[in-house]
Amino acid sequence: MTDYPLTKFHFQVEWGAGGNTDEPDLRFTEVSGLDKEIEMIEYRDGFNPEYSKVKMPGMVKYSNITLKRGMFKGLGSFGDWYKTIVMNKVERRTVTIKLLNEEHQPVVTWQLNNAWPVKIQSTDLKGDGNEVAIETMELAHEGLTTEFL
Repeated sequence: MTDYPLTKFHFQVEWGAGGNTDEPDLRFTEVSGLDKEIEMIEYRDGFNPEYSKVKMPGMVKYSNITLKRGMFKGLGSFGDWYKTIVMNKVERRTVTIKLLNEEHQPVVTWQLNNAWPVKIQSTDLKGDGNEVAIETMELAHEGLTTEFL
């Protein structure tokens, strides 16, 4: 056990095309939205002598995951997956995000179940800019599991 907290800049994102996990991992500069929230239910029946509601856990709510990376010529697998969405049909995939240590071994993994792209955003254009072109993909999913290794 070390005395230092984990760093967040060394990570890897993997997704399999149609369940194929042999597709190479993708290089992203940022991943955000790795959170889940339990919605609260408030209830009070009319016969209850207390003048307050009972609070209990409800459904789990997941945020969409946002992935950012440098823009390259052609869409590649980034845009190919988005193009598979056709009127009520979507190719859902398992996406794994791994936080890596100094030896490139996973320390924490997040797995998205039944993920699919809901948004692709191209880069901003700026005539006097001096930045790398960044594109963004937003993923919806039906579950997030976290594993500490």
